[in-house]
Amino acid sequence: MLTTGPLFLHTFIEVAEGRESFKYEGYALSAGFFLAKCLESLAERQWLFRSRLIGLQIMNYVTVDAHKIGVAASAALVIIILTVLVNSPLAKLQLKYQTNLMIAQDKRLKAITEALAHMKVLKLYSWEKHFMDAISKLRSEETKWLSSVQTQRGYYLLLFWSSPILVSSATFVACYLFGVPLHVSSVFTFLASIRLVQLPIRNLPDVVGAFIEAKVSLSRIVKFLEEPDMHTRDMKKQRQDDVNICINCTDVSWEMNSLKPTLKDITLDIKHGEKVAVCGEVGSGKSTLLSLILGEVPYIKGTVDVYGKIAYVSQTAWIQTGTIQENILFGSNMEPQRYRQALERSSLVKDLEILPFGDLTEIGERGNNLSGGQKQRVQLARALYQDADIYLLDDPFSAVDAHTSTSLFNDYVVGALSGKTILLVTHQVEFLPAFDSILLLSNGKIMKSGTFDELLSKSKEFQDLVNAQKTPPDPKCQEVYASNKRPKAAEIESDNNVSSEERDEVDSLEGDQLIKAEEREVGDAGLKPYIQYLKHYKGFLYFSLAAIAHTMFVVGQYIQSYKLAIDLQDSSVSRLKLINVYAVIGFGLIIFLVLRSLLTVKMGLDASKSVYSTLSNSLFFAPMSFFDSTPLGRILSRVSSDMSIVDIELPFLINFTVGSIIILYSTYVILCIFAPEVLLVIVLMIYVTILVQRYYNASAKELMRLNGTTKSLVANHLAESISGIMTIRASAQEERFFFKNLEFIDKNARPIFHTFSATEWLILRLEIICTIIMSSWMLGMTWLHRGSSISGLTGMAFSYGLSLNAALVLCVRWQCTIANSIVSIERLEQYMRIPSEESELVQTNHPLPGWPTRGKVEIRDLKVRYRPNAPLVLQGSVRYNLDPLSEYSDDQIWEVLDKCQLREAVQEKEGGLDSSVLQDGSNWSMGQRQLFCLGRALLKRSRILVLDEATASIDNATDAILQKTIRLEFADCTVITVAHRIPTVMDYTKVLAISNGKLVEFDEPKKLINKEGSLFGMLVKEYWARTENDSKKDLEQIIQFVNFIPLQQSKIWLNGNMLKLLQVGVLKVEQRDKVEE
Repeated sequence: MLTTGPLFLHTFIEVAEGRESFKYEGYALSAGFFLAKCLESLAERQWLFRSRLIGLQIMNYVTVDAHKIGVAASAALVIIILTVLVNSPLAKLQLKYQTNLMIAQDKRLKAITEALAHMKVLKLYSWEKHFMDAISKLRSEETKWLSSVQTQRGYYLLLFWSSPILVSSATFVACYLFGVPLHVSSVFTFLASIRLVQLPIRNLPDVVGAFIEAKVSLSRIVKFLEEPDMHTRDMKKQRQDDVNICINCTDVSWEMNSLKPTLKDITLDIKHGEKVAVCGEVGSGKSTLLSLILGEVPYIKGTVDVYGKIAYVSQTAWIQTGTIQENILFGSNMEPQRYRQALERSSLVKDLEILPFGDLTEIGERGNNLSGGQKQRVQLARALYQDADIYLLDDPFSAVDAHTSTSLFNDYVVGALSGKTILLVTHQVEFLPAFDSILLLSNGKIMKSGTFDELLSKSKEFQDLVNAQKTPPDPKCQEVYASNKRPKAAEIESDNNVSSEERDEVDSLEGDQLIKAEEREVGDAGLKPYIQYLKHYKGFLYFSLAAIAHTMFVVGQYIQSYKLAIDLQDSSVSRLKLINVYAVIGFGLIIFLVLRSLLTVKMGLDASKSVYSTLSNSLFFAPMSFFDSTPLGRILSRVSSDMSIVDIELPFLINFTVGSIIILYSTYVILCIFAPEVLLVIVLMIYVTILVQRYYNASAKELMRLNGTTKSLVANHLAESISGIMTIRASAQEERFFFKNLEFIDKNARPIFHTFSATEWLILRLEIICTIIMSSWMLGMTWLHRGSSISGLTGMAFSYGLSLNAALVLCVRWQCTIANSIVSIERLEQYMRIPSEESELVQTNHPLPGWPTRGKVEIRDLKVRYRPNAPLVLQGSVRYNLDPLSEYSDDQIWEVLDKCQLREAVQEKEGGLDSSVLQDGSNWSMGQRQLFCLGRALLKRSRILVLDEATASIDNATDAILQKTIRLEFADCTVITVAHRIPTVMDYTKVLAISNGKLVEFDEPKKLINKEGSLFGMLVKEYWARTENDSKKDLEQIIQFVNFIPLQQSKIWLNGNMLKLLQVGVLKVEQRDKVEE
């Protein structure tokens, strides 16, 4: 069916010349043409991938040409083959460019992902500008390769748009050389074939580009798939000797090529129902031991056998986006009694009463609207609900206060897990006497094991660990601290007579869910997104010049064909002159193609730079409330897939769309010139086309928007699954998460599938419309103009008419494609107009030299919500983590590492300060990550230091040394500490106690302890009652100064210029340029 068009053209020219075979041949040709083209449209729509037609179409058209002009048509085939061969080395070059572009994109996306995930610490240190500049450098490298890729693509477009000119010119030259006569019917039949073959030829750049991109992507996927699989741990049946865990002479290392194992000579048997505690200094391998049992760390030698179902509670709480109930059930069916018991034993009941929707409250990404203690208790409830045989608990009590930790230990570990096998990593030595066995780890080895009394009598290291939390503060520290004490401590007034209206306001603050539904435009946005795109950096100028260049190209093609039609019937014009004129005009047209390609590439590159710069500024200076309520995957979909569309696809889509519109309407004009009667049909069909297109666009745009939002779901779920992979695998939930991922992928594929189906529906109707127009033109020429028109011009018009199908389909298709892709600009624009924070510099309020002289914080009427806390480390080197701005010398960094008790750990690494820190600090322990954060603060030496659970995952001995360091190094600074360890804060100036988000008491610690009904006093007495027989005496010996905030419901954000409030309130800080957390 594809070859019928040129055949009809040849026969129709003969009818136009009056050489019809029978009387009504013209009418028969019109009817036959209509039927043939309808059948062609129906058949062609069955192909799902038009690229499969390219080779077949070229062969069919060349066969027709050879039949009409003989051996000279072989020149066309030679040119086509040469075109493909010339692009072979260029394709390799394009592969190199595309590979480097993807590598550069990966680097940029990794950097921006880390920056967005750690935006809190960036804002607290006023590092937004630095990190934005660093990412901008990566973007510049990406833009360099993008420029190469787009320039190469522009060249492809130039080559393949000019190929029909080269093919036809070469064929006519071959006709002259071989002496083949040039007749109107054969020449325009050939040109019609060339116009039809333009579509598959012009599709070749997209096919080549898609092939190269697919090859690069496939090689990356194959490389990932070829990575060795992790040895999965299958649950084994219970052994006869009732052993749950058996580890025999095992050496393990996270890095397979490492010369120093992480754990050495581990031999361990844990029986069913045994409760084992694991303790040791920071970085001794406690968490790695649990990972070994889970099968997450490769072992060099030895064997590990686990018998029974495992429940795992990670040190860093892993929370899924969703409701609290969904997190606790974790795919299991709801059993009300069992569920209620999990809540009660995990001390979650009171927390759920405070939350606006109870256990149906939606948790933000990574649980960012819950405190650290609440997230840990949700994890504990999830583990308890699984009713496992073995419980691996990695320091779950470090994020809760003394009262809650005691309650959890008694109700959860001793009560709910009675009869279960427990392996608990902890730094809270007061719980150790309750365990059947204790493992003391140091430098990756089990130094000692036994009961509490056995270790206390035999091991000096264990004695030091136990006694560390009882050591009173160093008198030297007290002297330094006292000498720097302010004449007047900060004052905070507590108004206990809060009106009912104010209480209601606090209780109802943001009663809705934290994570908001993703915004998306609805309906037709009109020209607005196109204007938004073109307004970026001279976009209108480049667009206008490119459109003019393409218009000149189309007009030139018409002049070239018109001149050929006239000269073919003028016997006075030699064939050599005819061919020369045709070729000269053709090569002149190539100049306009060159201009169009260069202008398109320039427009796209400049627009990409401008869009990305605006987007980056908007994101980095957005308030923290935006990041709390927006999932990371939703932001990443903008800076990755949407930005990629703007970078690579959008400029050429605009080019194609404008070009196809010009070609379509120029074809209409040519048809109307030779048969004006068809104008009525054309106008009618244009109206029908507009109706069909609007009908299609109404659905297509919404489908594209749905595609964008569902793509975010896939990214969010994947990122979330990767971060919690240890918990997922420990609970044998891989299959559920795998099918959940498939569900999201299917949800994302649905709009894509329907978009494709709708496009084919549209094309079929457009092709039928074109067939009606062309058949009407043929009828008009046969009925009204037979014998009165010049056969050459008739052939020229018919050859243009045969390309009408492709012209209309491409015109509407490109319009619909760009309408779908322009949605990316809409989505980016949403994040380019995020309300910004206040300006960094206040022009009317410049600080004096030497400001600030002291740190002072004033808080009035503060109402806040959502308070995530976690140690934030940056991917890179140790040096980069402590000093990303390169402001300090190596000696200063080593000095800080020594004070943070990290010097030895860093020196053991091969790279020293240049040793790597992986994403999220995964190759360092949680305690070491917290020490990195403390090291940053020590380097900055600011007037105000805010410590938010800075030593929660650190052993007591290390904590005691660090507290001494803090007191000495920050003796002349204001220190605000959020902590749950009583010894950590016993020598602070004042205590601020908060309960249920409200200020309860604020006074010196000694007064609060002696005060009847004091919250802080209750916590202290309960803690010391667990560790000492005569708690009152010991308290009087060590209480000096206190500045303590014990509970989770309050939070203050400190940024470079001001304290950020998430809701309302007035807060004044006299130290604004260097505030650390």
